[in-house]
Amino acid sequence: MYMDNSDLSEASQLDFVKRTFIQSADVQTNAADSCAKEILSAAKLISDALQRGNKILLCGNGGSAADCQHMATELLSQIDREIERPGLAAIALTADTTFITGYSNDFDYNGVFERQVNALGAAGDVLIAISTSGESANILKAVEAASKKDISTIGLTGLSGKLKSLVNISVEIPSDNVQFIQETHIVTEHIICMLVEKYLFGE
Repeated sequence: MYMDNSDLSEASQLDFVKRTFIQSADVQTNAADSCAKEILSAAKLISDALQRGNKILLCGNGGSAADCQHMATELLSQIDREIERPGLAAIALTADTTFITGYSNDFDYNGVFERQVNALGAAGDVLIAISTSGESANILKAVEAASKKDISTIGLTGLSGKLKSLVNISVEIPSDNVQFIQETHIVTEHIICMLVEKYLFGE
């Protein structure tokens, strides 16, 4: 997807923009076919947990950390203005910068999400783990901790990595391009949140 620096004409730049849009859209179209069942399963798992009075925990790094806060906001706030509802219990484990920086400085960054899962998670909760590579050590440790506490796990990832083999439900975007995986994760997260609202509050 990177532009050849040897040709910086306006025509080549416009072609790069168009091709990048098309390539990203192709990944999303392929994901619509390959990930639909897993997305439905994830939304149902989340809805069932919330209906029982449990909560949703989310963890990720970098852009995926922002995704966690975005998704938690959609659940706690509201995504469909046509559906009136209360806030849903969702916590982005990426948002507490004091804990994350303090624990990482004093101990080990690989344990920041595991520590929070052990302290804040309870049986029946759901952990959403987002990792484009599927190999982030702190994400894998968090999933392992969740499994030991009877917390269901959902992984949003790409084609490779260990994460997909550790979670209860794995939504694997059919790409090995980090940017396209992240972009499709955003769409996936919005769809899951919309489905949760419909399952819990729609007609």
